[in-house]
Amino acid sequence: MPFRGHYLHHAKKNASHSSSCSTSLLFISLICLASLFLVDSLFKSYVSPRNHQNLQFKRSDSSGTPILVEPCDYSDGMWIYDPSVRSAPYDHTCKEIFKGWNCIASNKSNGLDIIKWGWKPKGCDLPRFDPVRFLERFKNTNVGFVGDSLNRNMFVSLFCTLKRVSSEVKKWHPAGADRGFTFLQNNFTIAYHRTNLLAHYEGFRVDVDIPDGTWAEAPSFHDILIFNTGHWWWAPSKFDPVKSPMLFFENGLPLIPPVPPHVGLDLVLKHMISFVERRMQPGGIKFFRTQSPRHFEGGDWDQGGSCQHLQPLLPEQVVSSSVVFQVEELLFEEQWTNVETRLVNQHLYKALKGSDFHILEITRMSTFRADAHPSIAGGKKHDNCMHWCLPGTTDTWNDLFIMHLNNIKFQN
Repeated sequence: MPFRGHYLHHAKKNASHSSSCSTSLLFISLICLASLFLVDSLFKSYVSPRNHQNLQFKRSDSSGTPILVEPCDYSDGMWIYDPSVRSAPYDHTCKEIFKGWNCIASNKSNGLDIIKWGWKPKGCDLPRFDPVRFLERFKNTNVGFVGDSLNRNMFVSLFCTLKRVSSEVKKWHPAGADRGFTFLQNNFTIAYHRTNLLAHYEGFRVDVDIPDGTWAEAPSFHDILIFNTGHWWWAPSKFDPVKSPMLFFENGLPLIPPVPPHVGLDLVLKHMISFVERRMQPGGIKFFRTQSPRHFEGGDWDQGGSCQHLQPLLPEQVVSSSVVFQVEELLFEEQWTNVETRLVNQHLYKALKGSDFHILEITRMSTFRADAHPSIAGGKKHDNCMHWCLPGTTDTWNDLFIMHLNNIKFQN
């Protein structure tokens, strides 16, 4: 980390002094160790907060009564390779898969290997969900994904998994959705509402207290909602902080003095969370998904960045490259390839505190999967190290999502 070399430099310098400096050297070493421990603790708390554990339930063999088991932190685990895995929850012929995400059809070198890696939480299991049982259990239910293209990534994964076992599908646009489908046999509807900032914006004007029209009706229509935002908030290609900064408005009036994006994000989250809680129908279930990590190395997407890994990262590789990142008017230099992810999650957890949203923590498990992006197989002039191959990592997000839904059903 940035200060580690600083302390080692002084340690070497002081080592040549007289023995009277030994106490000072020991003191400095202790500070160094304590600092490293603190940063490591902060890293874990920002990426995978321990206070968001989830209860596991089992059914009693005799009475069918739910039995509470030990809490499980599904975000804490490792990816295990299983060469015996021969098939994914769906295949590359699912027509809803965006061409740039279809790594098998695009002949990505490890496209077939990606599905052989399974997430194993410590102390519990995260099995693949059963799409037949899911459709039966959640019949007459509407599920909406609200957010940017990463939530579409997840939406497509779930749709393709369900489509494989239930082919009678009606395509439509429920509650202003960008796309949606109803599985007729179970009257189960799934929809994707595209919104980059959650709030309404035109050009560079962002109205922090007005929801984007693409999803404003979603809370009154859906029984289950899953939100995300983050990738567009620090996107120089769209909102350059100098040439084209976001201009935030509240109650129809500009915020004076102008506020930076991180303050705007806090305001948007506050207003949108309040809006959803007011408009969601009784008994509705609300999720907010944490930030999906990017894996550009050697530069950002428009600076020649790439992701050429063929296997998940090792823990020591996750923090192996030093990056400089500007946010909140400060420059950060850290050994962490996803500073943006950590910062967005900080704002997200702060905004959700005290709400009745459930947090879907996918950041930590996804951080290791630098191998699972389309990369050069995405069909663009630059590597795609942000979205995920399908089939791929977002299938595991849905396993986790549905595990949480089942647990919530048990608790209710």
